[in-house]
Amino acid sequence: MKFSEMPYQRVDRDETIEKLTALLTRAKNAQSGEELFAVHEDMYKVRADIMTNIVIASIRHGIDTTDEFYEKEQDYYDMMLPELENYMNMYQKVLFESPYRPYMEEKIGPVAFRNIEIALKAFDEKLIPSMQEENALTTRYMKLLANAKIPFNGEECNLTMIRKYMTDGDRSVRKAAWKAASDYFLTVTDEIDEIYDKLVKLRTEMAHIMGYKNYVELGYYRMNRNDYGREDVENFRKQVKESFVPFATRLHEDRRKRLGLDTLKYYDNDMYFPNGNPAPTGTPEEILLAGQKMYHELSPETSEFFDFMMENELFDVYGRPTKQQGGYMTFIENYKSPFIFANFNGTSGDVDVITHECGHAFQGFLTRNDPIREHADITMETAEIHSMSMEYFTYGWMKDFFGDRSDDYLTMHLADSAIFVPYGCMVDEFQHVVYENPDMTPKERKALWKELEHTYRPHLDYEDDPFFGEGGWWQRQQHIFNSPFYYIDYVLASVCAMQYKVKMDENYKAAWESYLKLCRLSASDFYRNELKAVGLNSPFEDGTIKELVEALEKKA
Repeated sequence: MKFSEMPYQRVDRDETIEKLTALLTRAKNAQSGEELFAVHEDMYKVRADIMTNIVIASIRHGIDTTDEFYEKEQDYYDMMLPELENYMNMYQKVLFESPYRPYMEEKIGPVAFRNIEIALKAFDEKLIPSMQEENALTTRYMKLLANAKIPFNGEECNLTMIRKYMTDGDRSVRKAAWKAASDYFLTVTDEIDEIYDKLVKLRTEMAHIMGYKNYVELGYYRMNRNDYGREDVENFRKQVKESFVPFATRLHEDRRKRLGLDTLKYYDNDMYFPNGNPAPTGTPEEILLAGQKMYHELSPETSEFFDFMMENELFDVYGRPTKQQGGYMTFIENYKSPFIFANFNGTSGDVDVITHECGHAFQGFLTRNDPIREHADITMETAEIHSMSMEYFTYGWMKDFFGDRSDDYLTMHLADSAIFVPYGCMVDEFQHVVYENPDMTPKERKALWKELEHTYRPHLDYEDDPFFGEGGWWQRQQHIFNSPFYYIDYVLASVCAMQYKVKMDENYKAAWESYLKLCRLSASDFYRNELKAVGLNSPFEDGTIKELVEALEKKA
């Protein structure tokens, strides 16, 4: 069904609680494994109905954050979702403690039960008021950024629209654009500090309610980390500091020389070529059509996928003044439909949507008919491999998007991907320190960010910018507010995707078959087991990062 034709009906709180209560009672009273699994299949249907309507409302709210109807629906779900999570938590506890657990584990898999165990550690009914407040705070932050009004070049830009000027080939233009963005953030930085301060203290209080020392442990449980812990992440960051930071620093020096500059300034941070970064040659509509041609040629599976997306209007990618910032892929359960949300702005990032977000969507499409819905509960460090790897698998079609600057794009993309790794680790370490020290003042948090930048991004020179130069950059990073500890998953996945880049240069067909296998595995096994099954090295193993950097050194 076309997205515009999908009906929406508010999820009625009382009616839904009645349905969930009835399923809970049936699960408790089940007299066999077969009977319990039949209840579980009914739960799939109820949950699909709930999430279908919630996802549709969320998408439509993001499409226009000033739409009063969907704004009210979003506020409604901000309050309701924690209550629903409570009932799901009670249901999962019944499964976990059931005498028929061995039968259920055989049906839905050991990963599902490990996830249930984690969910029970991450949630308690006592957290509901705090979670409702948390949702309201993150919605407030997102609306604040979505409604940014930045006067520049005779037009009123939001944070997405000004990006094209921040990467302009004229250095004076991009400097002015960065200054305009900095000026905007100076007007809202105190409010953002207030929001984040409340979030940190609120999440710390939630951790204390659950009996944890601080939010770090609870945050890992809420991220459903079912195959690794903070010690693994710390060792990974250590390897990145040792191997990737020097590599990234060398890539920045290559940029400086290519740009013909004496020193790199912060407004040069995203620039790769003196004549400007490569931008798509076509209109947004032409980019989508070029994507359709690309996926037709890539494989039968991707051809079917992209036609499905286009025919059913499952892209909303055009930038608009009151549209939510950022981009994502989500899944509309009852229609077995991935949906891609983005903000095209005339930069190479528009093409990245057609590769990265389509990598997510392709995996969802490929496994949409799996009857065991727990297999769709992919942890993020795995899910992001699907998206980031697709960026590399589509390298051969970049001429269709960038014309005679396709080689420039490939140079930029590989370097940008490598440079991202230290940045992503910095975001993660920042959050660990903040949640281990929840009483830090806003000024101390900015000082912390500034200090970490010296470690992870030593090339940066902010001149005397009063916002970015004083440790304010993190306030632009939405994941820090909305999804604590998510960001390291991008880095872990990026390292695996780069391994696919190395493999596809050696044998493209074998690399693609490995990728399809990983997509089809979905969440049927644990992260490290899946990596091993498809021939990828775990980012946590000593030597993985060093070996990868050595291979990339020959290409970048």
